[in-house]
Amino acid sequence: MTDGNALDLAVIGTGGAAMSAAIHARLEGASVVAIESGVLGGTCVNVGCVPSKTLLAAAHARHAALASPFPGAPTSASMVDVSALVQQKDELVGVLRQTKYADIADAYGFGVLHGAARFADPRTLHVDGQPLRASSYLIATGAAPHIPALPGIEEVDHLTSTTAMELTELPTSLVVIGGGYVGMEQAQLFARLGVAVSIVGRLAPHAEPELSSELRDAFRSEGITVIEDRAISFARRHSAVEVSTRSGRTVVAERVLVATGRVPRSDQLDLVAAGIATDDRGFIRVDDRQRTTNPAVFAAGDVTAAPQYVYVAAMAGRVAARNALGHRDRVDCTGLPQVLFTSPQLASAGLTEAQAIAAGHRCACRYLSLADVPRAIANHDTRGGIKIVADADSGKVLGVHALAETAGELMLAATYAITAGFTVTQLADIWAPYLTMAEGIRLTANLFRNELPTSCCA
Repeated sequence: MTDGNALDLAVIGTGGAAMSAAIHARLEGASVVAIESGVLGGTCVNVGCVPSKTLLAAAHARHAALASPFPGAPTSASMVDVSALVQQKDELVGVLRQTKYADIADAYGFGVLHGAARFADPRTLHVDGQPLRASSYLIATGAAPHIPALPGIEEVDHLTSTTAMELTELPTSLVVIGGGYVGMEQAQLFARLGVAVSIVGRLAPHAEPELSSELRDAFRSEGITVIEDRAISFARRHSAVEVSTRSGRTVVAERVLVATGRVPRSDQLDLVAAGIATDDRGFIRVDDRQRTTNPAVFAAGDVTAAPQYVYVAAMAGRVAARNALGHRDRVDCTGLPQVLFTSPQLASAGLTEAQAIAAGHRCACRYLSLADVPRAIANHDTRGGIKIVADADSGKVLGVHALAETAGELMLAATYAITAGFTVTQLADIWAPYLTMAEGIRLTANLFRNELPTSCCA
């Protein structure tokens, strides 16, 4: 593109933030191109949400057959053909990459230029060495797995969340480093496929302690060894890997999977030449309009320090594109939902109790065990509970947190309640269909005025 006609917006990347930006810029009538140096689609469809959740669904289905709570309806499960599962996952990824990315680009009328983007100066972008002119640029290149610089780690054949989902044979044993969302999902995924799994790290460190404690118990009940410690070194021991922890413990397994967070994927862009500042972890700094320190360049998604969820990336991409075209939008994270797709699921919307106190609220909280939720009782699965965080003075709902088999499905209602400014009294008095897990939110809200036990539908 060297004909002298500048595009309105050049988007670097084709993941969630990039596609959202390109779509909304086209809806504004802008001329747009997306630039991709790798595989179309970014993290979510290729190596993140889609492949991990479809493999988790397979693992949960196998576990459900092995651990059915209904002896009168016997079930069984045979050995796992992981190669077939990975092939099925790859086929799904291929279909979605075409229908949700390539076909969408065609439908909205923006091109995808394949090549490596690099800034030559604050106003000049090159793609494979050729200049591409645009009035504004958006960086949406995402993030990659972080590999900590620990002794011995380069000497062992470690897996990441990306390479683990490409295995065609299951290891007999696996140690997962990291107790965050990725580490917990991968640990349970492999455990439920029949691998002996240990996890080193504090589980769900930022979740409500009542819920993270119950999730820890759920992991241990499935035979997952939980070592809430920090890995400090790695060593090869014949055909196995030995991991040493800060407290002096050692864990030995056939393979090791490192899930210690993600780092921004921006090292090829030459941000210094573009005058774009980063934070101390390398994430691109943006203001509340998604603009970088270069006024012509915006950034969105995992390459910034925003919460790393595809829906946050998509919202930020939309905001960035519209602001690049003259609007003044912002991303509002009020009631932001989050879901960990373990079994049971750990999900939240809004503030935790600690966050609410730090924000200056005088808090009131109530916790309801799933043993008091009719749907959970009927399912013969009462692991978990629901917690509501409220402002003690106004009664407004600040946060809803749940550990339950379908906790993620509760969070849309929770987000609605928080963003609408519901009080716990309003939440307790609203309609809730009987024998749904979502009814548990209403039952928990009712505890703010009456902590005595209630009848099933009272």
